[in-house]
Amino acid sequence: MSISGRIKCLGAVALAAFTASCSQLDSRQNVGPCPVAGVLFDASRVVNIEGEDRHENVGWTGSIEGVKGFCRYVGTNPITMEIDIDFAFGKGPKAEGDRHSYPYFVTVTRRNQIVLAKRGFTADVRFKPGEDVVRVRDTVSGIVIPRAKQDISGTNFEILVGFDLTPEQLAYNRSGKRFLMDVDK
Repeated sequence: MSISGRIKCLGAVALAAFTASCSQLDSRQNVGPCPVAGVLFDASRVVNIEGEDRHENVGWTGSIEGVKGFCRYVGTNPITMEIDIDFAFGKGPKAEGDRHSYPYFVTVTRRNQIVLAKRGFTADVRFKPGEDVVRVRDTVSGIVIPRAKQDISGTNFEILVGFDLTPEQLAYNRSGKRFLMDVDK
């Protein structure tokens, strides 16, 4: 099943930050701004390398190129959100086969404080013959953020997206390294 049509509703998660019921977004004007939606920088890319950090050793890669959030909330209603995630997936010289699964997550946080809820997903990507880059937009809807009082706005929360990484992949991202191409060939 393709990633773009697969996720339409998140399901119940700890602290009721996500809900199992998908709803239409309310067309009335919001009482405040939407939560910030973005990519966690350290988890914005995934690079699978077999051996030395060289281009010829790169297998599967992925990058989250952007996240857009849309929300509705009026009166004492919770914040109902939907996000669009733009991905670019790559197939390097060491990649085998024509498909790869990329695990990623969506979190709801109290802005600059704690994670309220986290949900994992998998992007199953198929590469056509001769294709080494696939771009996908995925929509995740049904994100519901409860508000304790009517005057709590979306600016108190954020939605963060990132790849699930191994400790080695996270260290690679934090190092600022990029694979090097062998220009002598």
